[in-house]
Amino acid sequence: MRLVLLGPPGAGKGTQSARLVEKLGVPQLSTGDMLRAAVAAGTPIGLKAKALMDSGQLVPDEVVIGIIDQRIDDADCANGFILDGFPRTVAQAEALRDLLDRKGLRLDAVIELVVDENALVDRMRRRVAETLAAGKPVRADDNPESFKTRLDTYRAQTAPVSAHYAGRGELKRIDGMAPIDDVTAAIDRSLGA
Repeated sequence: MRLVLLGPPGAGKGTQSARLVEKLGVPQLSTGDMLRAAVAAGTPIGLKAKALMDSGQLVPDEVVIGIIDQRIDDADCANGFILDGFPRTVAQAEALRDLLDRKGLRLDAVIELVVDENALVDRMRRRVAETLAAGKPVRADDNPESFKTRLDTYRAQTAPVSAHYAGRGELKRIDGMAPIDDVTAAIDRSLGA
């Protein structure tokens, strides 16, 4: 199964992706995680992306699309994948469709977690507190200033992706403000699971 999970930062895409990975046995492809790994490894793509990511800005399409193109050819993606954090723009959505067409593949579902943006700041603060309490490092973009930039960027550039997929009849909206288990159950129902 090939899925796209949409929603603003802090909507719960990572949490739901992890549950879908376990249920479906396909990998979660988080462009953010892949880019952070490249930053940590000091790769050329990572160095290029670091300054943009730290300030909450988007990485250029050609970099992100190249990472996705290479990654979905890996053996663990043979039965599908879950894209988390991609596509972020209508141009990326179209590039993804073109990429999948070239490979003879298609998306099975596009799911949007719909949330109250005012509640997202509280979620981000809780995530930071939990991460610190667990003794783990906090992401550089998990602070109020970068989070606001990420939300502004989402509204301006990524929210239109929902309309794009809705216009194609491919979008399934899920209440992301419900308790985590209820969100999971709603996603399962939307996938016919």
